[in-house]
Parts: sequence; C-alpha cells; structure tokens
Amino acid sequence: MAQTIKSWATPLAVGAFIISGVTGLLIFFDLELGIIEPVHKWASWLFVTGVMLHLVSNWKQFIGYFSKKPAIGIIGAALIVTATSVLPIFGEKEEEKKEGREKSGKIASQLLESSSLETIALVAKTTPKRLVEQLGKSGIIVKNQSLTIQQIALSNGKNENAVLEAVLAQTKDSETKDGDID
Repeated sequence: MAQTIKSWATPLAVGAFIISGVTGLLIFFDLELGIIEPVHKWASWLFVTGVMLHLVSNWKQFIGYFSKKPAIGIIGAALIVTATSVLPIFGEKEEEKKEGREKSGKIASQLLESSSLETIALVAKTTPKRLVEQLGKSGIIVKNQSLTIQQIALSNGKNENAVLEAVLAQTKDSETKDGDID
C-alpha cells in the first residue's frame, strides 16, 4: 500500500508545491490577477495533503532525519518560524484592520445620520440649499435645512442610509462638476 501512496503522493506534493509557490510569489509582489488568491489557498490544502501522504509512505526515511543535526536544525527552525508567525504580538491581522475600518465607517455613518443637513453641507463643502435641491431631484423632500438625516428619512418614509447615500452621491457628483467651493 505504501508503494501505491508513494506513486501519487509525491507527484501531488510536487504539483501543489508548484502552484502554491508560484501563486505565493505573485501574491507577495501584489500581482493578484484573476483567481490567484483562492487558487493559492486551496492549493495549500493539496500541498499539505500531498506532503502528509508522502511522509506516511516514507516514514522510516523521515524518522532517519532526526539523527542528523542539520535536518533537526532546519525542521526546528521551521517549527519556530511557524509558531511565532501566528502570535498576535507581531502586528494587526488583516481581519482586524478590516473590522476597524468597518467600525469607523459605521461610527461615521451614525454621526452623519444624526447631523443636520447644514452640518453635512459644511463637511461636503457645498451649500445646504444645493443638497436640498439635489435630494429633491431624488424624490426626497426636505422641509427645513436644520433637520437631521434621520428626521429627513422619517418624514420621507425612507431608510437613513438611503438618504445619506443620496446626499453623499449627490455631493460627489456636484463636486466633480462644480469643483471645490472653498
């Protein structure tokens, strides 16, 4: 049975290594074209599977490496690098960065939703009158410029996010057309 595993475990490990190696280098150099990242992630499973099967089929030879100091040093160094790479003390994980950006975005959105149209006009570098006109074009009626986005949304039967998006989209459009009003 070991011979059967050996006949396809080693080619599987080598093939997965080629895929993981090439896609890993491309990711390292920020050349993430097409489906490089998902292929890299899934190929790593193939690579691990191939290597594990290769180790099983060559167990006696593998154990023999533990009697040689260079092999012990290399394997030990690899284990140390692996262990330290997963420690949280070496930087923020990408998920944590993303969560931080999402949290900041939610806080900013909540602050804007509770702000008056006059305040948002200051932030957006436009006039409250322009925002009222632009919202009117979107079917959103503003009775008073001092109303908050929440109040405007409520009086129009809309979601606060929808009104805020309309304000920000309109502001972006007018900024590109009219330029900065400062």
